[in-house]
Amino acid sequence: MERLTHPGEGLTVSTVSRSHPPSLKSPVETRLANFRYLRSGSNTLILDPETGQELQRHALWLVDGSVICQAERTLFKVHVSQLSRHSALFRDIFTLPQPSRPRSLSGGDTLDDLDTRAMLEECENCPVVFLHDKAEDVASFLAALYDGPNFGTNDRDDFRAVAGILRLSTKYIVDSLRAKALAHLCIAWPSTLKGWDAREDLGRSFEMETSTSAGHFYPSPIDVINLAREVDAPCLLPSAFYDLCRYSYSQIYEPTEDEPLYQPTPTPTLLPIDMQRLSLGKEAAHHNITALIQTMGHAQTHIRAQTHTHIRKSSTGGICVSAAACRKDFSELVDLATQHYLFDRERGHCDPLYVSEELGQLKSAEFSECKACARSLETWAAREREKMWRMIPLWFRLESPSDKSPTAI
Repeated sequence: MERLTHPGEGLTVSTVSRSHPPSLKSPVETRLANFRYLRSGSNTLILDPETGQELQRHALWLVDGSVICQAERTLFKVHVSQLSRHSALFRDIFTLPQPSRPRSLSGGDTLDDLDTRAMLEECENCPVVFLHDKAEDVASFLAALYDGPNFGTNDRDDFRAVAGILRLSTKYIVDSLRAKALAHLCIAWPSTLKGWDAREDLGRSFEMETSTSAGHFYPSPIDVINLAREVDAPCLLPSAFYDLCRYSYSQIYEPTEDEPLYQPTPTPTLLPIDMQRLSLGKEAAHHNITALIQTMGHAQTHIRAQTHTHIRKSSTGGICVSAAACRKDFSELVDLATQHYLFDRERGHCDPLYVSEELGQLKSAEFSECKACARSLETWAAREREKMWRMIPLWFRLESPSDKSPTAI
């Protein structure tokens, strides 16, 4: 440990024994229980001795637990052995001498029945660990330690729970749980084009079922970027930045209530350097759409070079049988794409991966008279998508995903 103090009856242990990001370096304090108790009807209330506010016992209040964890105004009673078994940091904390002596009854507590006395005995014989974390995150983290992670569909509710698990498994050095949480998030924020396409398919299914944007299904990419910075998970950044660049600046910085990036609480913001990365990446994405449309006609070039005959009939081989007609078709497709994506700015105008996928399907091999050119267009589009996917980290000036990344999804 880098810092260890023994302030009176309590212990304060810094969590900077590993190179955590600054937001994860808040200390863990272990002290004697010093709660106040108040009888209210048939219930015994536990009060904060400093503020007088009521403290709530979480469902993870185990009567045979040996330590109480307090996060915000929520109390969790769990086992020292369970925390020590999984967390290197908690294991270090609990190897230190723990303050443990029953507190004498004070006149400030109303202890006029057995229930209240039982509550005092249940609390006062346990050390209290004060966690400077959100109670929601602690609940998700402890539940995962006891029951194993129970991940969902990567929707917004699932993201909140998994983000809490990832934050605290990073902070308290539970490496196996961190790896599982990160691998789950990488399903929605993948490092491969195949994974991205699977993510988009799920989003399209959500759109068809709900008639709302897929952006309402997934969490805000701003939250994902900030989480990735907080827990040092660069593998999440390329897909999160790419997803965010598909929104206009007004949708990002001044979203209306019906838009995916809107949040009733103050909208989270990016670090200044990440705002710069976003601007540079959006510009690169727009330039790539323009270049993509301009070069679409080249998909037929290598076929025309192989052409030996121009008999007007259906082509089933790999050679174009009607070069002039196909040239005209490709020219019309370029004009159509230019009007749709660059002038009218219809859906996908900020999404080069979507545009290239759409362009590859404009001349369907199933219905086209020249199957050779149709397949050539599909092959060209697939190749361009792969090239663009590899360029995304460069567009946004991102570091390459490190060896901390989970297995590619």
